[in-house]
Amino acid sequence: MPKAGGKVKAMRKVVEKVIHSNVIRAIIPAGMAVAGPPLGPVLGQRGLNIASFCKDFNARTAHYKDGIPLPCRIQVRGDRTYDLTIHHPTTTFFLKQAAGVQRGAMKPGNEICGKITLKHVYEIAKIKAEDPPLQLTPLKRICEMVIGSAHSIGIEVVRDLDPVEYGEFLESRKVVVEEQLKELEEKKEAKLLRK
Repeated sequence: MPKAGGKVKAMRKVVEKVIHSNVIRAIIPAGMAVAGPPLGPVLGQRGLNIASFCKDFNARTAHYKDGIPLPCRIQVRGDRTYDLTIHHPTTTFFLKQAAGVQRGAMKPGNEICGKITLKHVYEIAKIKAEDPPLQLTPLKRICEMVIGSAHSIGIEVVRDLDPVEYGEFLESRKVVVEEQLKELEEKKEAKLLRK
């Protein structure tokens, strides 16, 4: 019995020495990190110097166009220092850029907001394969993930795309988007009147 008690005390000492660091996951627009919400309070809770973090992030993302959404992993250490890992822009950002659309479909299963080719999918997958979480994932699996993301925002993946036909599709789509925005605005106004 006394031997077991000694082992438990030794285990406690080992367990107490393990320091777990906090990891903050956030999507921050390139060159636009500010001390205000939503980023500032999260960093402040962990005891980080918000101003120096924002300055560091904005300096490291200066080569990106302002406003591009960048997924970040911020690992906070016990001495209030941090490791900042900045990934490539989000998959949905790349998909919308490749399709030439500003927003996804309101009803993704029922409407198509844009189209991309398999070559677009492959190029996006090659870029995303460089991100740390996906470095060991096969390129085929990343392509499948990109196709899944495309379907979830209403973008159709096709083999070939005729530029003239697609231009006509985007023009007709503008009318649909304007109608949807008007409908959303009307719903907001109706909600405000009820309050």
